[in-house]
Amino acid sequence: MSLIPILGRVPQDSQYGARPKIWFAVYQLLWHLLLPFAFIRLAWRTRHSAEYLHHFSERLGFANRKSIVQGSVWIHAVSVGETRAAQPLIEAYLARGETILLTHMTLNGRRTGAALFALAIASGQLRQVYLPYDLCWSVANFIRTFKPKLGLFMETEAWPTVVFYCAEIGLPLFLVNARLSERSARRVNRFGKAGRALFQAFAGILAQTQFDAERYRSLGVKKVEIVGNLKFDVPLDPSLVQHGKAWQQELHGNQRLMVCAASTRDGEEVIILRAWRDLLQSNAFENAPLLCLVPRHPERFTEVANQIHEAGLRFRRRTEWEGIPKGITDLEVILGDSMGEMPMYYSAADLVVMGGSLLPFGGQNLIEACAAGCPVLLGEHTYNFQQAALDAIKIGAARRIQGELILSESVALMAALKELLLNTAELAKMSSAAKAYSLEHQGATRKILAALDDQNFTLN
Repeated sequence: MSLIPILGRVPQDSQYGARPKIWFAVYQLLWHLLLPFAFIRLAWRTRHSAEYLHHFSERLGFANRKSIVQGSVWIHAVSVGETRAAQPLIEAYLARGETILLTHMTLNGRRTGAALFALAIASGQLRQVYLPYDLCWSVANFIRTFKPKLGLFMETEAWPTVVFYCAEIGLPLFLVNARLSERSARRVNRFGKAGRALFQAFAGILAQTQFDAERYRSLGVKKVEIVGNLKFDVPLDPSLVQHGKAWQQELHGNQRLMVCAASTRDGEEVIILRAWRDLLQSNAFENAPLLCLVPRHPERFTEVANQIHEAGLRFRRRTEWEGIPKGITDLEVILGDSMGEMPMYYSAADLVVMGGSLLPFGGQNLIEACAAGCPVLLGEHTYNFQQAALDAIKIGAARRIQGELILSESVALMAALKELLLNTAELAKMSSAAKAYSLEHQGATRKILAALDDQNFTLN
């Protein structure tokens, strides 16, 4: 039976799992009520870029006819991080001659995909569209239009309408590079059978770690395999690495070290800037180190610039230079207000403070920093990368700082920075460990392809 665009009419139970009817009807009602606000939110964000409303019809399941390629491998990567993580998998399928339907939820995710796969897009082998809102009629229209042969959703994306509809029509939908924190597992279990049914409806789950696999199995998912983390297979842009090394060479020529505070979240900059100001005022360095502060979200660049100014630190924006920053001997902070240059920042830095880990955001991706050979300082909150953080600490590529309150967190961060920046031998040792850690954990792409090629996994 097909999905009919009537409120509350939902996919029937399938071979992949039963769908909770009452919860689904309530969910659809909420989506229809909130749809106008979704449009208003995008319209509000056009203050930053008119692109937020481009391709809006795709979010309702109506694609430009030029974008329609049927029978593709459908890969959904919600935003920037997931799109970058999907790169080795997408490139592997492109090398096999497959056509790719790449969907996103965010503008920055779409921009990232357009940059990474420009050649495939130009040749027509890859098409980008927005994933439709999780309305019964928009999802049905989207899948009927594109008719993908296989769906691969990255990491944590589990939209009920999409998942249950794919299960109903027999379209194999897999959660790949999948991760599930303890907190998220508890949240799923709060919905009882309804929450567990969502993950049981996937055709299979390819998990990053043993921890993740066990949590999915605890939800009643039968087909779970451990394949590792795709982020270890993501290549660093060699031109950006080269620029970063040139920048680092110039800094070292002036006897300066650089710390990169990467992908920071709201509230963390206050901690970092306080720690940095105290570090510089300690007069522990003959030549003061430089902080490169890179907020995770571009819309916060101006806000963070104001915070740096209020902290009384001398700074300039990265975008004030076309090439690598030069003539910066008097600066204390550079605001990394550019997109797509993280490999350059990591390659230039001697130490990284990983954003999202100082406050309870779960931590951002430390793997890319390690691939660039950059030691990492982590806060307490790394549940998004639990196994990766534990492994990096164990091998000596990362250290964890402690401190729950803003004041104690900044003091602990300052102490950790001071200890490592005054011990270049230890930094060099951690850098070697970071590179070894990155190389040791590669291979997830090969394992994912092997699992998806294995009919015992995909068809039983």
